[in-house]
Amino acid sequence: MRAVYNWIKPITLLFLFNTCFHASYQLTETQLCSRCDGALLNNTEVGHFCYSSAGRIHGRCCLSNDNTSDHERIIGLDLSNCSLTRVEDLEDAYTVVMIDLSLNPIVNMSDTTFQGFRDLNYMILPQKILCPGGNTFWEKVNVTKGNRVCQGQKNTCNQTGQLSMNCPENSLCTPYGPGFFECSCAESFHGYKCLRVGEFPTVTVFGPLAASTVVVSVLLWVTQRRKAKSL
Repeated sequence: MRAVYNWIKPITLLFLFNTCFHASYQLTETQLCSRCDGALLNNTEVGHFCYSSAGRIHGRCCLSNDNTSDHERIIGLDLSNCSLTRVEDLEDAYTVVMIDLSLNPIVNMSDTTFQGFRDLNYMILPQKILCPGGNTFWEKVNVTKGNRVCQGQKNTCNQTGQLSMNCPENSLCTPYGPGFFECSCAESFHGYKCLRVGEFPTVTVFGPLAASTVVVSVLLWVTQRRKAKSL
C-alpha cells in the first residue's frame, strides 16, 4: 500500500495544480469580461464583429468558437461606457482583434498596454486619445461622432519578411503590437545577438540541468521514504 501511495501522491498534486491553474485562468478571463456591467450587445461594433465571426458572447467579451486548441480566446472586447480613466491590465486579451474603449473619460493611455497584441486590427477610442503607437502605425485613422477609429495595424517590420534593419544581423523581425517588434534568430543562428552559428547546444545546456534535477528528486524521494518508514 505504501508503494501505491508514493505513486498516487505526485499524481494527485499534479491534478490539483492543473485544476487550480485552469480555475485561475478562468477567473482572470471572467474578471476582464465582467469589468463593465451588462453583456455585449448585438447592435454594437464589437457585437456585429462577433456575429460575423461566429463568436460566442461572454459578458463584454467575444470568444472564438473555432476548432483550434485555443478555441476560447478573446477576439472582441467592448469596454465602452465603463467610466474608465485608465487602460490597464488587458494582458489576457492579447489575442483580441477588435476593442471598443469609447465613451470613457480616459486621461491617457500607454502604448505598452498593447505590446504583444499582434492581431489587434480595429480600435474605437475617445477622440482625444491617439491610436497606440501613433497614426503612422495604422492603415487608416478616422475621427467621427466623437470617437477616434484606428483600422489596420501596420507591420512594424519590413514587408518582405526578410532580414530587417531593425534587428541585429542574422535575425528576423516580427510584429509585436502597434509600434512594437521583436527579433528572433534566423535558422542556424543562436546566442547573444544571434552571433553563434550551428544548432543550439541542447545537450550541453540542458543536460546538467536535467541530471541535477534527477539527483535532487532521488534524494528527496529517499529522505521522504525514510520519514515514512519511521512513522
